[in-house]
Amino acid sequence: MTSCYVVHEAPVRRVAIFGGTHGNELSGVFLVKHWQENGDEIQRTGLEVRPFITNPRAVKKCTRYIDCDLNRVFDPDNLGRQITEDIPYEVRRAQEINHVFGPKNSNDAYDIIFDLHNTTSNMGGTLILENSRNNFTIQMFHYIKNALAPECCPVFLIEHPNLKYATTRSIAKHPVGVEVGPQPQGVLRADILDKMRKIIKHGLDFVHIFNKGKEFPPCTIEIYKIMEKVDYPRNKNGEITAVIHPSLQDQDWQPLNNGEPIFLTIDGETINYEGDCTVYPTFVNEAAYYEKKQAFVKTVKVKLTAKGIRSSLS
Repeated sequence: MTSCYVVHEAPVRRVAIFGGTHGNELSGVFLVKHWQENGDEIQRTGLEVRPFITNPRAVKKCTRYIDCDLNRVFDPDNLGRQITEDIPYEVRRAQEINHVFGPKNSNDAYDIIFDLHNTTSNMGGTLILENSRNNFTIQMFHYIKNALAPECCPVFLIEHPNLKYATTRSIAKHPVGVEVGPQPQGVLRADILDKMRKIIKHGLDFVHIFNKGKEFPPCTIEIYKIMEKVDYPRNKNGEITAVIHPSLQDQDWQPLNNGEPIFLTIDGETINYEGDCTVYPTFVNEAAYYEKKQAFVKTVKVKLTAKGIRSSLS
């Protein structure tokens, strides 16, 4: 008997796995190219799973992007921008991807996109959630976290009224970001690759079980919600004057309290965190975010509850 707390969701028919959104994050590139040649491990009965290299020019050059960040241009203005000779490569590419896997916010869009990323920060195997009200995605993350236990699998919620990401995966009905590190840019590590591969396996297993008719009861997960991006201290010329303090380095997802060190100047002066509540930094000293003027992201711990779900065809 189906509970009144259970939402009937459409079965999942089409899934994409994106690698190479940033061309120097090699775990996703490596896995997607492997699955394009031999995709047996990602196939599930009744499900179309398509591995796809999103930014092939950046992958070829092993650079984050060619003209601009592909993972920030899936907004209405860029997706509707007129094609001209001087249009940035990534904007043109975003329109091509939206045509194949979208259109964004339409019934024709792919059901799920797993977008595979690496970070130089010590974030472990992190799942990125875009919508705190998406029962299906929260249920999937709950399943993946339990499948990976006791290994930690943080969930990072990037929903924020003043921070708009317009990610590559956002064209799907259920976007899933997968961020695994630490791994240097342009490098492959076996342990990081294994973490990413397991996350995809468990995510696809969840979809398969859901499609077969299993009812998932209401669940609650602990997540880290983005609050604010923190820049490095800078001089009047905009140059960095302090680095991440050793006590904060590699401490992603660990509590940071008022008065604890966050930066260290070249002269040995410690700069402490000033805040009213405990926060949980992440993307600490991420190499790709120097250009974005971001030393780390402040998050807070909250709990999200998802309604029970069941396939509408079961």
